[in-house]
Amino acid sequence: MLQGKTVVLGVTGSIAAYKIANLTSMLTKLHADVHVLMTENATNFINPITFETLTNHKCLVDTFDRNFNYNIEHVALGTKADVVLAAPASANIIAKMAHGIADDMLSTTILACRCKKIVAPAMNTNMYENPVVQANIRKLREFGMEVIEPDTGLLACKAVGRGKMPSEELLLEYILKEIQYPHDMTGKRVLVTAGATRESLDPVRFLTNHSTGKMGYALAAVAARRGAEVTLVSAAENLRAVPGVRVIPVVSAADMFEAVRGNAGGQDIVVKAAAVADYTPAEVSGQKMKKRDGDLSIPLVRTTDILAWLGEHKRQDQFICGFSMETENLLENSRTKLEKKNVDMIAANDLRVEGAGFGTDTNVITLITPEGTEEFPILTKEEAAGRIFDEILKRMG
Repeated sequence: MLQGKTVVLGVTGSIAAYKIANLTSMLTKLHADVHVLMTENATNFINPITFETLTNHKCLVDTFDRNFNYNIEHVALGTKADVVLAAPASANIIAKMAHGIADDMLSTTILACRCKKIVAPAMNTNMYENPVVQANIRKLREFGMEVIEPDTGLLACKAVGRGKMPSEELLLEYILKEIQYPHDMTGKRVLVTAGATRESLDPVRFLTNHSTGKMGYALAAVAARRGAEVTLVSAAENLRAVPGVRVIPVVSAADMFEAVRGNAGGQDIVVKAAAVADYTPAEVSGQKMKKRDGDLSIPLVRTTDILAWLGEHKRQDQFICGFSMETENLLENSRTKLEKKNVDMIAANDLRVEGAGFGTDTNVITLITPEGTEEFPILTKEEAAGRIFDEILKRMG
């Protein structure tokens, strides 16, 4: 996934330094070339040998260390690096970066790097909220660096507040967003729907389906990593937020329709990946019919067909992609949906095929357009999302 990409990780003196060992492992498993630089204080929290074992590179601490093959190391890394992540970033390194101070290997290398720099502050709440630190953070942003907001929680000093470094998974997402793909969707505005809507029958029960939202979230993540401005209308629960994606949480089909109606007009691409509940309890004399004990006959009415509405209101320069989940006549039923709902493409899958459908990390899709069909083998949902956007961009020209 990250072959040929060089990632520089800068580790400073914080108890959160131990998390970067896991991040380093995650990056090397994605085949990135990872180099770790540490401040002297960071070595009091985690041994450089840990990073050397994970990366097969010397972990650099001392600017004047002679125990490596000769080159000007900070300049060499400054040229090679595709992205730099300073994490955990102490108040000290943030101040150095904000004011161009280069008095150790880490600060010198950061100053020499011309690639994107990402900073993940981690410190005591009072330090983080200090006006001086906040002014330095603003300065980093003015210089084009990306600052990840710290989490709120119990800190190592036993205080509760802002200053906790985010999870390794979130840090990885920021790196992937920067370097995983060419930013060929920059300037595109994308709306994605995800998850299974729920229609309440009574205070306890509801109608829904088995969708987890994984496919929609994969689509949102891939579009964001490729540079798009992404809005995600999400009925999914328990899925990690995607950095850089605006999320509109919804519950019912009516909620999702209103969110789509209010946002679809300004989008270049709309991908409806949500599995929407088809029915909702009917209104009876202005009141929802209440279920009586033993009475299972609750009158239902169809919910709004969101994909059909999108097709009816599609701009000439807008691309609409829907999903079709079938158990029989996959191509015939999906092509009927393509034509009937006036959309540009249908991503179809057969729920009976192993590796496709709800709750899995893979999918088996067939892309159906007015010109024909293209079948793909089993792919991860992220790979499937990439193929979908490849086809959309090709057709948009």
